[in-house]
Amino acid sequence: MRLDAASAPLVAAAPAAAPSRRRKSPHPWLVPGVVAGALAPLVSIALRAARGELGADPIAQALNELGLVALILLTASLTCTPAKSLFGWTWPIRLRRILGLLAAFYATLHVLTYAVLDQGLDLSAIVDDVVKRKFILAGAATFVMLVPLALTSTNAAVRRLGFARWKRLHRLAYLAGVVGALHFIWRVKKDLREPAVYAVVIGALLLARLATQIPTRLGRGRVAD
Repeated sequence: MRLDAASAPLVAAAPAAAPSRRRKSPHPWLVPGVVAGALAPLVSIALRAARGELGADPIAQALNELGLVALILLTASLTCTPAKSLFGWTWPIRLRRILGLLAAFYATLHVLTYAVLDQGLDLSAIVDDVVKRKFILAGAATFVMLVPLALTSTNAAVRRLGFARWKRLHRLAYLAGVVGALHFIWRVKKDLREPAVYAVVIGALLLARLATQIPTRLGRGRVAD
């Protein structure tokens, strides 16, 4: 708490010279709550793995669950900008970065589980899998897209790249969501109801994002004319 240096001691009691208070950010619990909730599935997987409760094929079960959580978090991150544009909500924007980073974190665990536990770091087998199995190719492509997004998620990266270039790069998140949903569809093969839900939601978010961009671009075109 700080008083103005020119204020007399008695003046501090007057309303005009009252000590200024630091403005608190709204919902300070929001980001910690999201992080705690997002890490809960990982804790569950670890505990069940330690107890031998991941089923007959624990590696496959862990692999599937980690990948699903990554897709959920990626989808959640894609809702933030349309939510602000369509409904005027500002709080989702505060979650966009952390949701994207958590999605990349789970995607990394998903890839490591496949490469280390499932394939034993056999690079030739991994390359063969990527070439021959299209769902693994789609998963690998999704991960490759998430890596630069995660690495450029800092304020320093925005300054280094410039906001315009940074914004163009981070539109890649929508493509990563589409390819991630395709990875899920090709992985399931038979019962497509669950992956279809994610595909429809991500498609709707992409259309909403495009719809909010069209008026802005038209407006810029009119100004240029």
